Amino acid sequence: MREGVGCRIMGGMCADRRPAARRQILPTDPAPVPVDDPAPAPTPAEESLPLRLNVADSDSPSDVIEALFLGRFATGEQPYARSHSVDRVRSGVTLLPPAARVVRSARDDDRSATLAEGDGWTLLISRWNRQADVSVTATGADLAKRVLAQAVDGAEDEPEPQPEHVTMGFWYVSPRRGPHRTTRQISAGTWEEVRGNYTAPVADAMDRLMKVTPDDIAGRLLLLHGPPGTGKTSALRTLARSWRDWCQVDCVLDPERLFNDVGYLMDIAIGEDEGSAKGRWRLLLLEDCDELIRGEAKHTAGQALSRLLNLTDGLLGQGRNVLVGVTTNEDLERLHPAVVRPGRCLARIEVGALTRREAVGWLGTDEGVGRDGATLAELFALRRGAGPASVPPQHDGADAGLYL
Repeated sequence: MREGVGCRIMGGMCADRRPAARRQILPTDPAPVPVDDPAPAPTPAEESLPLRLNVADSDSPSDVIEALFLGRFATGEQPYARSHSVDRVRSGVTLLPPAARVVRSARDDDRSATLAEGDGWTLLISRWNRQADVSVTATGADLAKRVLAQAVDGAEDEPEPQPEHVTMGFWYVSPRRGPHRTTRQISAGTWEEVRGNYTAPVADAMDRLMKVTPDDIAGRLLLLHGPPGTGKTSALRTLARSWRDWCQVDCVLDPERLFNDVGYLMDIAIGEDEGSAKGRWRLLLLEDCDELIRGEAKHTAGQALSRLLNLTDGLLGQGRNVLVGVTTNEDLERLHPAVVRPGRCLARIEVGALTRREAVGWLGTDEGVGRDGATLAELFALRRGAGPASVPPQHDGADAGLYL
């Protein structure tokens, strides 16, 4: 530890070196007589707080280097500090500015620390994986800023291209193996690519949903409702891609069985994480669950609705980072009040058709677009030039039997 840190390490103890109180001495005869102290001078900032460095067995050399870095800043020798984080450090980059002298270096299993110095400045580099924190203290603000800029200039690599596919799990009850989960790669566009497929109020709500992080989760139920063909499933695929860094998405292929089979429900509630997914959140997708969550579900589905709610915010869901996403074609007014009560839903979004103006802009022509607009499925059909399948008109006569 440098002398300027403010303490000496002596047998594990820290010696305080604060200056004694000053007292003015006047020469008199026969002996000096003390007089009252003048107004005390302001205590320097570096002496206002005693510094102590305790090193335990659990501390590593990297921890010591990080503590040493603070010395000149604490004493005021280098009172200006600047820092910057680099998310993707390019291969071969040292993060050392020109003329840097390395005075300490340590490497642990998962990180490294380097302490370097130059004329009037000190630099700390903490690295782990492909990330790094770079901090500089210096005698002047401009010097600290300049040294930091030299250290991180060109150090960050270009963002890695995001794959178009995302891993999704699929749960179902196998006749031979019982509850079983399999995975497959599904295609999913980015939200920026598909945002135009949704009417403006839906797109605004989805903007917020796509940016959700674990710290933002207030409710455990995600509800998408609206007419068929409006893009609810497509939105969930895009959501799986947006959340893939922190959330594992599983689709339940037989939701009608899930909440009527306690063993199946427990297998899913306990979960089966992918090898790299431990500790992550899970989103269970249940599609087209009209009978489960409509207003009369309590009578028609028995305990199924209660078990769904118990999985989201009851005892069954306690201690499990589980979200449940439900899609339904039901109108909001027909949904069970317990499902849509405040505080239960993370998001409740009604996905409707595009307005006529939005549909014409999406398609590039008004041909085939009704005055009430069109659903996403209808727009894709119009783009492909495909009309709905229809039965040819029936005719009386001998050849009428030719039409099936």
